[in-house]
Amino acid sequence: MQNIPFYKAIGKEEEVFEHAYQNKLPLLLKGPTGTGKSRFVEYMAHKLKKPLITVACHEETSATDLLGRYIIQGAETVWKDGPLTRAVKEGAIIYMDEIAEARPDVIVAIHPLTDFRRVIYLDKLGIEVEANDDFMFVASFNPGYQKGFKELKPSTRQRFVSLTFDYPEPKLEAEIIVAESGVEKAVAERLVKIAVKIRNLTELGLAETVSTRLLVDAGKLIQSGLPKRLSVEVAVIEPLTDDPDALEAMKDMATLMI
Repeated sequence: MQNIPFYKAIGKEEEVFEHAYQNKLPLLLKGPTGTGKSRFVEYMAHKLKKPLITVACHEETSATDLLGRYIIQGAETVWKDGPLTRAVKEGAIIYMDEIAEARPDVIVAIHPLTDFRRVIYLDKLGIEVEANDDFMFVASFNPGYQKGFKELKPSTRQRFVSLTFDYPEPKLEAEIIVAESGVEKAVAERLVKIAVKIRNLTELGLAETVSTRLLVDAGKLIQSGLPKRLSVEVAVIEPLTDDPDALEAMKDMATLMI
C-alpha cells in the first residue's frame, strides 16, 4: 500500500476539501507556486482513498485534450476518452493545475460540470455524460503570476468553493523542510530566514518569489553533502531570475545568513 504523501495543514483546508467532496462542489486552490497546492490534492486523494487524475494545463491545452478524440488503431478509427472524461466516468478526482493557462474552449467545456448539472458534452459523439457520484473537480490558479495576463472570469471563479494558499509561518515551514529533506532543524530555520528576507525584497521585481518547494530542494542538496551556500545559490536563488543585479544582491544577502 502506498504511503500517504507528507502534508502539513496550515488551516482548515482538509475540512473544507472533505465537505466540498461530500457536497459535490468543485474546489479552486489559489496561491503562489510552490505553496503546496498540488501536494495537498495528492494528500487528500490518498486520505479519501480516491483515484487522482492530474492535468498540467498550458496554453495549448484544449477541450479535445481533456474530453477525448478519435484515433486510428490498426484498420479502425476508435474513440479514446480524455482524462476529464475518464475521471467523470470512473468517479476520480480530477486536478487541473494552473487552469487559467488553458485555452478558452476548456473553460466552456467544464462549465456544465461545475454547476448543478455535473455533466460533460461530448460533441463528437453526440452524447452527454453524467458525472459519477464520487467525481470531484479541483483546479489551481496563481492570481499573482497571472494578474494582467490570464485571469479567470468571475463567471468561472464563482462556480468554485475557493481556498487561498500562502507560504507557511516560519516555524511550520521549517518543520516541512526538515520532514521533506531530512536536513537539521537549525539549517532549515536558516533557509526559512533567507526565504523571508527575499520575499520582502519587493524592489527586486521578481515574477515569482521563494517557494517552500525551492527550500526543500536546497535542504536535500545540503543533506546529500553539497555546501550550504552553493545549495542555496543553485536551488533557491538561481531559479528566481536571470537578472545579474538581482542575483548578486540575493547571493550577497544569503552569504551573510547561511
